[in-house]
Amino acid sequence: MGETTVKNSMNEIYEICDYIEENGLVNKLPAYPLRQIQEQAFLNFLLYLAFADGRYSPDEQQFLKDELDLDIPESKARELRSGRGLTESKFGRNIPTTVKYFVLADAGHIAPDRKYNNRKARQLVRTYRELGEVFLSSKTGTAQKPIGVLTRYLLKLEEFLKEYGLLRPDEKTTGVSVQSSGTAGGNAAGTQEPEKTAEELIEELNSLTGLRSVKEEVGAMINLMKVQQMRAERGLKTVPVNKHMVFSGNPGSGKTTVARLLAKIYAGIGVLEKGHLVEVDRAGLVSGYVGQTALKTQDVIESALGGILFIDEAYALTSAKGQNDFGSEAVDTLLKAMEDHRDDLIVICAGYTDLMAEFLDSNPGLRSRFNKIIVFEDYTAEEQMAILRSMCKKQDYTLSKEAAAAAEAFFKERCENKPASFANGRDVRNYLEKAITNQAGRIVALQNKKKVSKAMLTRIELEDVCDITL
Repeated sequence: MGETTVKNSMNEIYEICDYIEENGLVNKLPAYPLRQIQEQAFLNFLLYLAFADGRYSPDEQQFLKDELDLDIPESKARELRSGRGLTESKFGRNIPTTVKYFVLADAGHIAPDRKYNNRKARQLVRTYRELGEVFLSSKTGTAQKPIGVLTRYLLKLEEFLKEYGLLRPDEKTTGVSVQSSGTAGGNAAGTQEPEKTAEELIEELNSLTGLRSVKEEVGAMINLMKVQQMRAERGLKTVPVNKHMVFSGNPGSGKTTVARLLAKIYAGIGVLEKGHLVEVDRAGLVSGYVGQTALKTQDVIESALGGILFIDEAYALTSAKGQNDFGSEAVDTLLKAMEDHRDDLIVICAGYTDLMAEFLDSNPGLRSRFNKIIVFEDYTAEEQMAILRSMCKKQDYTLSKEAAAAAEAFFKERCENKPASFANGRDVRNYLEKAITNQAGRIVALQNKKKVSKAMLTRIELEDVCDITL
């Protein structure tokens, strides 16, 4: 995410502030213009992140000057931090005023407003994410603490949106990804991790739980790419291959995981130059003004060159039929880019099976560009248990015999009935998180903490899972 793109996103938020005021979307507005309050909110947010590691660096000062046109020396920054309570215990627990007004503007109208389709609050939270990521990436040697502070702050904003029904319970706008210029590709300690070979990545793909048909189809694509590369190296003609795909299936069925591995594998065998994955949804491509959607989509495409552009819930681009909807503009821009950059861009569109079929039928060019459709089946109860055991192992936990039996019964019942909130692998992750939380509460409640053994800290018991609901 480049700084120019972030500035565009910020300007769009300012325009939405004006739109809210001009159209009376909120009954009672603050005394000051909403745009002015948002400008201060972005400044407070960046100072909050700047001092997460206890210091205000020259890189951060320069960022504020470049992006907000504010030259704030360290003494002034510390004064603002103190005067405005920009600490995690205060600022980190409060919802910004503008977020509340954006939520009211969206949730307060039964009929979607034509201009922004009641996605104003989502776009604001997304802009906070983009701004935070670029801000932290602008300084050398970003530590884990500021990244953790940003992640917690964004999760809090997401939960607020979910309370008003503006995000599904399993939906996210965040997914923080910050790569420091000083530790690119490294771990938390700043050491460089060895890159995996294509064969190691293929083995990792094949080791994923379930997904048998997906592995077969993706494996066939990989083999085809390998042979085409061999032919090119030997001066033989190569067959034009359409690399773009549709991943269809329910949430949590592994679509993003497979796409991320595929990007790295294709880079490993020479199909892609970089092998990175850029994830977006409708909000990341569509703007609220004529002509801006094409620019916004083009920015995203530029960031994905050399890798894979993964468009989640792609059907949302064409599902709105209103006169002022610009989703079709994003699709047209995307189709042209797929032709112009056919050698250095792969696009994967993902979403529910039925809705993705409607998406492909919405534009004559989509079926011809996306002629490879890979269906991700729901996990079985046995596969969910295998995922649970794998997650436990990675996090140094074990299931007691009784807890494992209860978990098996839980996932069997859930797979048989398939509630509306069924989310495959995400269900497993949420289940384990709740079990770990329950276990922590049980252990902390023990009167004699000195008798807490290593086995007790790692074992999840029946009482930790018996009352879990998703």
